[in-house]
Amino acid sequence: MSLKTAVKKNRMLVAAYRKCRAAKYNLATRISPKLNTAMRYKKAFGRKWDPQNPKTLNDKVLWLKFNTYWNNPLVRQCADKYRVREYVERIGCKELLNELIAVYERVEDIRFDELPDSFALKLNVGCGYNLIVPDKSKLDVEQAKRQIKKWMKEKYHLAFSEMQYKGVKPYILVEKYLSSEKGGLPEDYKFYCFNGEASYVMVCTDRQEGGKQARFWYYNSDWEMQMLTSDALRYGKEATIEKPKGIDEAFEYARKLSKGFPFVRVDFYIVDGKVIFGEMTFTPSGGFDNERLKETDELLGSFVKLG
Repeated sequence: MSLKTAVKKNRMLVAAYRKCRAAKYNLATRISPKLNTAMRYKKAFGRKWDPQNPKTLNDKVLWLKFNTYWNNPLVRQCADKYRVREYVERIGCKELLNELIAVYERVEDIRFDELPDSFALKLNVGCGYNLIVPDKSKLDVEQAKRQIKKWMKEKYHLAFSEMQYKGVKPYILVEKYLSSEKGGLPEDYKFYCFNGEASYVMVCTDRQEGGKQARFWYYNSDWEMQMLTSDALRYGKEATIEKPKGIDEAFEYARKLSKGFPFVRVDFYIVDGKVIFGEMTFTPSGGFDNERLKETDELLGSFVKLG
């Protein structure tokens, strides 16, 4: 067997294993979302899930998932990347919205020839369902169509029992392409918000293909680095990021958008000092973020007031 054949066979086995694992968790959600959660929790943290005694942010996200956000119509609207635009506009923040170029219900309806030379295409539900196109002339249109069709067939809520996505009608959104001053993708700023208080913003730097080598940092509203990640503990204040123009306005917008929600992560881009809305995430990592430091998970969890 040649090396090329062996590598191909190994990739096929890995893909088959991942498909079987995904099917197991999807089936668990169909049987009971709490069964899925118990299985996921044991896998992520190596201990039994205790839904009666939540203390960390992960645990409280799971509590909110089943007790507050399950059938909440506003949460469902704001988790939908299309319908959330109505919410942003309704509370007086229309200026935050990125330009919406087109909305499609089917892949067959996409008019690639009519789209601008650069654009961002994404689904209104789920995570990672996006296609960033800086140069349309280099886009493999047929491959893109196949990928989007695959995304639209998936039942996103099944993987992590994120029931706010169940029954959400999938749409294909095409938005204006955003770029930084250096020409690449702009930094995104993830605000951890607790009932209208934006306590911290998480910034990701050095993001590489596949997320490798990325570094994560937390800052408070005074733009002081917090020792809440392994990167901050390793590199300390010497790695301080220059305060971005527009970050104070972003904190204010995060407070306004998050008011009334016990917890939500509000994401923005900042381009040339202009704050642009990204999305609202109510269950980051499905409530199973095992890369967050234990102390950080406990600190953030202390801010969530459960009713």
